[in-house]
Amino acid sequence: MNRYYYDFHIHSCLSPCGDDDMTPNNIAGMGALAGLQVMALTDHNTCKNCPAFYKAARKNGIIPIAGMELTTAEDIHIVCLFENLEDALRFDEFVDTQRIRIKNRPDIFGEQQIMDENDDIIGKEEFLLSNATLLTIEQVPDAVGKYNGICYPAHIDREANGVIATLGTFPEEPFFRCAEFHDKEKQTEYKNRFSLVKEKTLLVSSDAHYLWDIRDKDAFFEIDDEPYSSDKVRKEIFRLLRGE
Repeated sequence: MNRYYYDFHIHSCLSPCGDDDMTPNNIAGMGALAGLQVMALTDHNTCKNCPAFYKAARKNGIIPIAGMELTTAEDIHIVCLFENLEDALRFDEFVDTQRIRIKNRPDIFGEQQIMDENDDIIGKEEFLLSNATLLTIEQVPDAVGKYNGICYPAHIDREANGVIATLGTFPEEPFFRCAEFHDKEKQTEYKNRFSLVKEKTLLVSSDAHYLWDIRDKDAFFEIDDEPYSSDKVRKEIFRLLRGE
C-alpha cells in the first residue's frame, strides 16, 4: 500500500474565474512541486482543457483525472470525475447541450482559453461557462453515470454554490457517496450538524483558481498499486470513490 496525495478540484484558464497563468503545464508543474501524485482538472461546465492537461500531467509525473465542476439549475456546484478521458469528453458534449448561452464578457468575467499540450491557445469559449446549466441536482448523478463517471457536491462548507447553503441541508436524494470540503478543519462541525455528512466519503480539495491556491500535499488515499501503472492507480481511486 502506498499513499497518493491528490487534489480533485482545480480550474484552468478556461474557467472565466481561472487566472491566465493556470495553463495545463503550469498546473501540473505546480502540483509536482507541491508533492501531489494525482490531480483532476475541473473547469466550469467544460472538459475541453483536459486533453492538454493529460499530456502535461504525464510529463510532470502526475496521474491525471478528467473532470468538470458542473453548475446545476439551482446554482449548486457538483464535481464530476471520469476514469477515462474519452468519457469525460463525451460528457462535455452532452453538457454543452444543457448550457444557457450568454456571451462571455472577458473584461468582466475573464478569458476562457482552450490550450494544447504546449500551453498554446488553440481557441476561446465564446459563451460564459460559469452560469447555471439546465440540469437539476436530481438529474446530475444519472447523467454523469451514463458516461461512467462519479459526482459529488463541491465545497459543502462554503456559502457560495454549496449544496448545504443552497438547500439548507445535505440532501438524502439524490444519493451522493462522497462530499467535498474546502477546509478540512470544518469536517467535525459539519458531521455534528448534518447526520448524512457522517456517512459520506469526505474529500478535501483546493478549488484552485490561481497557481498559489494549489496546496502542498495533505489529503491522500492508501492504494495497493502493485503491479504499478497509472491506470491501475486511477482505477483504484475510482473504486474507492464508488465504495466498491
